[in-house]
Amino acid sequence: MNSSCCAFEEPLLDFVLPPFLILEFIFGIIGNSIGLWMIFLEMKTWKPNSVYLLSLTLADFVVLLCVLLRADYYIRRKNWIYGDIPCRLLLYIIAAARAAGMIFLSLISLTRYWRIIYPFHIVNNITAKQATCICITLWISIFSLHSYIMTEPHFMHLHNATQCESFNICPCSPTSWQDGFYISLSTLSLLTISYCTICIAFYLKNNAIDSNGKIGRAMRFLILIAAIFIVCYLPSASIRAGIWVLKTMKYKDCIYFRYSNLGFYITICLTYFYSVLNPMLYYLSSPSSHKLLPWLCKDNLFRESEAQ
Repeated sequence: MNSSCCAFEEPLLDFVLPPFLILEFIFGIIGNSIGLWMIFLEMKTWKPNSVYLLSLTLADFVVLLCVLLRADYYIRRKNWIYGDIPCRLLLYIIAAARAAGMIFLSLISLTRYWRIIYPFHIVNNITAKQATCICITLWISIFSLHSYIMTEPHFMHLHNATQCESFNICPCSPTSWQDGFYISLSTLSLLTISYCTICIAFYLKNNAIDSNGKIGRAMRFLILIAAIFIVCYLPSASIRAGIWVLKTMKYKDCIYFRYSNLGFYITICLTYFYSVLNPMLYYLSSPSSHKLLPWLCKDNLFRESEAQ
């Protein structure tokens, strides 16, 4: 790791992030397990959107498993004790899974856009098997693009602690590939999701379509995707872009980057929070879930009344 990079001791992160990350893990595992159950309930009638949702769920589970190790890291006051290769592997997997979340959210938005705006386009004839091939190709590409993380150590030594971070601030070095890729992918995904949502909104308005029907549900589905993206990804990408601006203004002293660094590591934890929110997408996208969950609630209430 470049010795000119900044290492900060931030007690606030050690205090705030562990309980937040542990809660993300607990609620994320519960929500995504239910979501996975909903997806497999409709396996016989799977469509491309179901395959994309399954890939999103897999990305969620990968992120949530990594979140436990990040919680352990902050509980130890940002001290990584497991060695160099596990550090590289953790950062590699979590970066790839985070990117996969953005890509599959964008892909799901595009799928809804094509089905509503251009219902007879050839793109809508993609089968579940073809969608599976697309997902496999995307997963391979995502992991390949992030393979650079495995090529060098990511340790920073501060006092008696060994920090394990991939988003380090190095004022005298050019913007890293990871910074550029993360900012670019976040921007492109946000533009894609926003474009799909706005186009469908105008389509509904101009065609006076019943907003309570299938297209109306699709609209609410896209608004939820946009909200998840804005809450979970936009803050950290914006702060990282601000750090890049500070570097281009030739600020060399690490003191200028301290609060930006603190803000970034707080907001980057929101990118794990999308794994908690995504189960709402499964509920909105699954027709059977609208009947299934109320039925389960009624069934439980009936059993409780019988027991009394």
